[in-house]
Amino acid sequence: MPAGPAVDPRGPRFAAIVTTVVLAVVLVTQWWPLLAVQTVVFAIGAFAGLKPAPYSVVYRLFVAPRLGPPAEREDAAPLRFAQAVGFVFGLIGTIGFVAGLAPLGVVATAFAVFAAFLNAAFNFCLGCEMYLLIKRFSPARAS
Repeated sequence: MPAGPAVDPRGPRFAAIVTTVVLAVVLVTQWWPLLAVQTVVFAIGAFAGLKPAPYSVVYRLFVAPRLGPPAEREDAAPLRFAQAVGFVFGLIGTIGFVAGLAPLGVVATAFAVFAAFLNAAFNFCLGCEMYLLIKRFSPARAS
């Protein structure tokens, strides 16, 4: 049984494409305010849910109506965990840039863009896989 609401898997992939572009721009320009905005986007997806996340809203309003219904749906819990991981890397990167530690900002942003690119290009959600591994190896909860 899913641990969260089921979502159209094309939405998170769309979000990964946008995220990859945004983070690539941050890597090239080292413009930390854009990274801070992306970090807020990650936070919304992780803590408020995927439905109100900005890229999800864009997908739902402008992209999904032009596509047929999804062939399948997937659990939102691993996707929200992946957003939380992105949030942590975005936060570390933003702090690094603001504190004058550009190498820290670049490395944290590079990790985030790598994960987003894997999802965008290969439909491989690294954060989702981390979630499943953690869930698999965590002690069973008593019912």
